[in-house]
Formats: sequence, C-alpha cells, structure tokens
Amino acid sequence: MSTSFRKHDLPDHIEQLAHDVIGAAIEVHRELGPGLLESVYEQALLHELNLRNIHAQSQVEIAVFYKDAMIKGQRIDLLIENTIVVELKSIAQLTDIHKAQLLSYLRAGRFPLGLLINFNTKLLRDATHRVLNERAIPASTEPASSPSRSSRSIPDNKC
Repeated sequence: MSTSFRKHDLPDHIEQLAHDVIGAAIEVHRELGPGLLESVYEQALLHELNLRNIHAQSQVEIAVFYKDAMIKGQRIDLLIENTIVVELKSIAQLTDIHKAQLLSYLRAGRFPLGLLINFNTKLLRDATHRVLNERAIPASTEPASSPSRSSRSIPDNKC
C-alpha cells in the first residue's frame, strides 16, 4: 500500500485543513501526553478542533457494500469537514494493517485523505501518517501533462 503522496495531488484547502488538524492533534498530545485511552484523545481532539472552528464529527458510520447489498457499516473516529478521515490509535506501534484499515475507510466513503495518528508515543510527529485515496482526488488538481486518473494504476496493497 502506498501512503506517500505529493502535495500537488490535493487542493490547497485540503492541505491546509490537514495541517490544521495535525496541529490540533499536537496540541492535544502536548497537554495530555501518551498513555490514555483512544476515546479520551478522540474527545479531546474533537474539542480542540471545535475551539479552532474546524467542523468535525465523531464516530461517523459509513456504509459497506457487498455485491450490491449494503452490509453493516464501519465507524470512523473523526470526519473533518466531510473531507478528511482521522483514525486515532493509542497503541505501542502502528502496523500496515492500521494503514490498510484507514485506506478501506477512505475508499468506502470516497474521501481523498486520511490521517492515522497514534497518541501513545513520545513525539506525535513520529506517529502521524497520511494515507491518500487516489480514487477520490479531484481531477482538476492534476497537471495537464499527466495521465488521467482513470488510466492511472492504483498502488497494490502490500500490507
């Protein structure tokens, strides 16, 4: 699975929003430190985003379809301005399965960007990962010389 991305892939407003969300998460981590439950960080981050006038919803259900039937949905930790999915963890170490889980959420909801943040770390910047859903990037942000989104291959999941 590819979790790298180029800044020109996303519109500036999404880049700025991601930057602001990460800043809010860093503030929460500075105040609370590591070692608490994920649910505590979720509520604290939701409050910090609200203080910064960033619209966020918690525990948003997104539908999962199987052979044209809607089956039980998944719940994402935070949805920021209906654009960015934030998946929070408070665990010893993130693994590729956590990135794959976030990518599944992004694809199911057709969201362009996800942030995977593990609060159980000394430095939050070392435990924050960006996951890009290439299928949901607006085509208008692409340089004219590059191939169309529909003809680009999606990176293999190598989790």
